[in-house]
Amino acid sequence: MTPTCNAVPIDIVPSLVGSHAGRLLVFAEPAAPGTSTSKVDTSAFAPTRAYVAGREVAGLEAGEQTSVDLETDTYPKAFTSMPPGRYRFQAVLDRNHNYNYRGRGAGDLISPVIEAEMPGACPQLTLSDELPQKTPEQLLAQLPPDLRKRLGAGLAAVRKVEFISPALTKFWGQPVSVRGYVALPPRYGRDAVTYPTVFKIGGFGSSMVSASADAAFAQIGMASGKLPPMIWVVLDESSATGTHEFADSVNNGPWGTALTAEFLPWLEGQFRMDARSGSRFLTGHSSGGWAGLWLQTRYPATFGGVWATSPDPSDFHDFANVDLYAPSANFYRRDGAEVAAFREGGKVIATNAQFAQLETVLGSYGGQFASFEWVFSPRGQDGRPMPLFDRATGVIDSTVTEYWRSNYDISDRLARDWTTLRNDLDGKIHVVVGGSDTFYLDAPARRLKAVLDRLGARSSFTFVPGRGHFDLYAKGSDSDALTADIAWEMYAIARPGSERTTRMR
Repeated sequence: MTPTCNAVPIDIVPSLVGSHAGRLLVFAEPAAPGTSTSKVDTSAFAPTRAYVAGREVAGLEAGEQTSVDLETDTYPKAFTSMPPGRYRFQAVLDRNHNYNYRGRGAGDLISPVIEAEMPGACPQLTLSDELPQKTPEQLLAQLPPDLRKRLGAGLAAVRKVEFISPALTKFWGQPVSVRGYVALPPRYGRDAVTYPTVFKIGGFGSSMVSASADAAFAQIGMASGKLPPMIWVVLDESSATGTHEFADSVNNGPWGTALTAEFLPWLEGQFRMDARSGSRFLTGHSSGGWAGLWLQTRYPATFGGVWATSPDPSDFHDFANVDLYAPSANFYRRDGAEVAAFREGGKVIATNAQFAQLETVLGSYGGQFASFEWVFSPRGQDGRPMPLFDRATGVIDSTVTEYWRSNYDISDRLARDWTTLRNDLDGKIHVVVGGSDTFYLDAPARRLKAVLDRLGARSSFTFVPGRGHFDLYAKGSDSDALTADIAWEMYAIARPGSERTTRMR
């Protein structure tokens, strides 16, 4: 009788001493004949490529044997449903609970890839290696020589900033910082001149590493004259729960207050900034775009304009292709059909159900949908954010959606409070999004535009035909042309009468 693989055995080599906790994950994918790999993984952009199983472990000792059930907490199905064939297996212990946000990384434990015939006996997987932290030099070494040289020079010039927030520290009961990197104009410090400031916010998956790179590219751009002379502050919005969006939240804490009431005055005391509303600008892509919109609309007198690119949904009548306010709304199905999550080339490549259920197996922290709930949802009796929808059925909780509407639906707030907001906000909202955005984010942007148009507000919306989420910034051979266009629009507001140049001294 053929043995059944219901639970895969896992142990740790004796050399990895100590007690190890985290999310223990098992991945399996078909083994193509004549190929080999050192990594078996999943991707939301290829949701059926691999099988995944997971469980929490509180303390796994070196040399200790444990197992992961392959029947219950699995995606897309139980492993026993795999078609007959040869498969590659790999185990990962996600010690930082951030697999949903960054995938495997420094500190995680991994096993070698083991092949096995299915159906058949489960392979023995042994966690034998701890992934190291890559140095900046190692990361640069992966780049082409010319880019490596330019980026290295930019990184050497940027400055790290970190401010311990009293408000966030009080909320969490331990020191919590607002942090990022600053890029300064080429002539900064040679005289008493002050400069406009751009606050750039990273998107989902961003980190201090990506913030340093973004600041370095701003440094390079100003040195070449591609960008006007401004102070760029690239903010890190990553957290253990995903992205905190710089929004005050009952779950994540007062990030908006920390930024505007604490970090901003401190920062303007450190650098020669104009330190006035008309010279403070916001920009960001995706989740960073939503954060920029939120900060501009929540603190309209503080900032002089937002340029949000492909922002996450600003109108919850169209949130991940779902009208959250519709009667009997379901996150997974509408009119008998699966709700699409991603598209590419006009083809649906993943559904909301696939995306959410994969995220659930990978862990309860840091995933995109869970990240939204940590920002937008009320706190439940268990101390965690109340889920927007049931992960098994897709049924939406109307109590949660009403809380979202009252507190974080940007379109709803603008319509409700425009009389109060108009004087400080009119003309400050600029949105650029691809007409074929990969995550369908053009649709909620159109709804936001319609709301502002009905209010008679002055705003700027650009829908770039044929562009998706990841190619929006490209123009010709320049993959980042949109950044320069945005920067010069900002500079024209801060310095009226200035002209765009191709090279600045």
